[in-house]
Amino acid sequence: MSIDLAIKDLHISVQGKPIIKGLNLTVKQGEIHALMGPNGSGKSTLAKGLMGHPLYDIDSGKVVFSGVDILELEANERARLGLFLAFQYPTAIPGVSLANFLRLAVSAVRAKNGNESDKDGLIPMREFRRELREKMQQLGVDDSFARRYLNDGFSGGEMKRAEILQLAMLEPKIAILDETDSGLDIDAVRIVGESVSQLIGPDLGVLIITHYPRLLDYIRPQFVHVLLDGRIVESGGWELTQLLEAEGYDPIREKHGIKEEQNGEI
Repeated sequence: MSIDLAIKDLHISVQGKPIIKGLNLTVKQGEIHALMGPNGSGKSTLAKGLMGHPLYDIDSGKVVFSGVDILELEANERARLGLFLAFQYPTAIPGVSLANFLRLAVSAVRAKNGNESDKDGLIPMREFRRELREKMQQLGVDDSFARRYLNDGFSGGEMKRAEILQLAMLEPKIAILDETDSGLDIDAVRIVGESVSQLIGPDLGVLIITHYPRLLDYIRPQFVHVLLDGRIVESGGWELTQLLEAEGYDPIREKHGIKEEQNGEI
């Protein structure tokens, strides 16, 4: 049975300021959705609110995932259900290797499934190494990458590839990619886009959050939505990205009587 992420009349505020103002969206396993909007429209606020960031206040609405209203759950509980967030600006953690981080993350997400583990609660090292090697080969990532400290001294492209490797290892049901193309040059966008495309299938639903269509040349969405002033105001197919590329967001703002955002997102 397909798993849905169903967002219903969601309102999110930050430091008392309303950012998301009645958003409705459903993403199913196997579907690729693109959520597009200019800076300040609420895209990253939505992503962090869905994942349970404590600074983002849910004022009202429901988010039902895998049959559970997740708004009362902690971020780690949402991850165990199969929700994943790739950050726009990943955090560097000096002293913690990418491999050790991934082993801890995979063990934590799989803990509820009763899988065999070492006495310390971690996935057995031999099993983990086999899985990690398979995923790195699939994504074309060099073995030395796993020994480096997490995001420490990484280029923008390397940080995003580390996020995609986490996505591959954690095998979520729904993945939210928060401006994964941010800060990347053309070649890095292509590499990240092709890597994500390799992971997409009937068991993975993807919500790609972006304000430029270039990443979508490599991850072709079936559904495209435009977010303005904290609400989805337009939805369509691939042709909507072409319209945005040609005309920008101003015609849609004018159509719906929306003023240009003034750094509304925090």
